[in-house]
Amino acid sequence: MKHELPHYNIGSSYGGNQEWFAGLSMRLGGCAAETACECCIYLDKYKGTQLYPFDKNNITKAAYSRFGNVMKPYLHPRLSGIDRLSIYLDGFGRYLRDRGSGITLEGVEGSEDYETAKQRLTAQLDSGIPVPYLCLTHSNPRFKEYEWHWFLINGYDDSDGSFKVKAVTYSAFEWLDFGELWHTGRARKGGFIIINV
Repeated sequence: MKHELPHYNIGSSYGGNQEWFAGLSMRLGGCAAETACECCIYLDKYKGTQLYPFDKNNITKAAYSRFGNVMKPYLHPRLSGIDRLSIYLDGFGRYLRDRGSGITLEGVEGSEDYETAKQRLTAQLDSGIPVPYLCLTHSNPRFKEYEWHWFLINGYDDSDGSFKVKAVTYSAFEWLDFGELWHTGRARKGGFIIINV
């Protein structure tokens, strides 16, 4: 079965892009903030929340950049990056509380076994909520562009016997084998975030 969540476009761009953020540090290291912005806009558009401080029906590059500035104090770039789920949970959690949303977050660490991770990811997507995902270092060069990077997962496909996920980053998406992505071959793991609406 193939299951994809709806998304949104800004012009021809599939969602937003951290390269639109103001300041070099956010353009280079604003991926965590970018996934939080994406989730806020998604939840406003499809779940009726009020997390995006601008017009959800007229999202522009300029407004998206301003939203990055709003999110920056919560998930600001740092030398080591936002390299632990706990940093993301704290920062994005504070933003959600400051907006009075009642939404809570929890992390699924990269050390979790594959089947449990797959079940949690699938359940979150089946509930209609996208998943912020952190990949740290990876032994497979296939995932080089995803190393030390936060991106969004907003779909899965198990129709051919494998289990692929739809990875969204830099205004584009591609399908990745989740087993290959999850099994990094490294001691230090990333993981993903569950959003409880």
